[in-house]
Amino acid sequence: MIEREDIRFLSHGQKCSGWFYRASTKENSRCIVLAHGFCGVKEMRLDCYAEAFAEAGYSALVFDYRHFGGSDGEPRQILDIKKQHQDWHAAIRFARELPGIDPKKIVLWGTSFSGGHVVPVAVKDGGIAAVISQAPHLNGLATAMANGPVQNLRLGSAAWRDVFRMILGRSPYYVPAAGRPGELAAMTAPDALEGVKRLYPEGFEPNENVAARIFLSVGLYSPGRLAAKMNMPWLVQAAAHDLTTPVGPAIKAVMKAPKSQLIIYKCGHFDVYVEPRFNQTIGDQITFLNNCMQ
Repeated sequence: MIEREDIRFLSHGQKCSGWFYRASTKENSRCIVLAHGFCGVKEMRLDCYAEAFAEAGYSALVFDYRHFGGSDGEPRQILDIKKQHQDWHAAIRFARELPGIDPKKIVLWGTSFSGGHVVPVAVKDGGIAAVISQAPHLNGLATAMANGPVQNLRLGSAAWRDVFRMILGRSPYYVPAAGRPGELAAMTAPDALEGVKRLYPEGFEPNENVAARIFLSVGLYSPGRLAAKMNMPWLVQAAAHDLTTPVGPAIKAVMKAPKSQLIIYKCGHFDVYVEPRFNQTIGDQITFLNNCMQ
């Protein structure tokens, strides 16, 4: 049985909470760093990925961003792209200093929003061994267009309301991270609400809201623009029927990256996390790592 250790590390003076899984084999020098997507926390099936990696011979470090999950940060549920990049770099530094881990064999694993994060983080770091992006957000305009103009206007209005409250020193204005079509929420594709809830373990009660200010940034955030600078092996896994992060930007990004590999699954955005698709997606990730991490 794979053992899990609770860990804490500092990111710009605040503590990030996470788990560390030591590889089950003697070859434990390789470490995969994982963090969730938009408003996600580690309990939402990242343990399933980490355990699978550890069983395959890869140590894994899973963490929550500041303001989310078990990590520090007030107010809660503040999604700040710059801060999340900082947390990634802090997690990488922490992983490199762990006993038995080769600092040159660090892999980044991101999904959805963090599937985009890992691109600028890897490019800036310059020493990442490999990267995995699962159903990634790579083009802000494409993601925004998937919401439609009316929904974008509503989210923009909510964002400015939150900004004004911040300026006045008041508590954030929150909206749900996921909702049904037509509701005011960050993700409202037909499969979004139930898709997110399928990631919750039994008895888990997460904070399902996000400060609305993030909606002023999502449409401008296009990590795929850096694809040509991804000089390390990069696996991109996209969902053909993705209504949250459309598949088109993934295809374009892979065409620009010199060592990239693209796999497209005939499923929706949230299907890759759970059975029956999970075994295939994690299996492809391990195969990719085995081929590039010799």
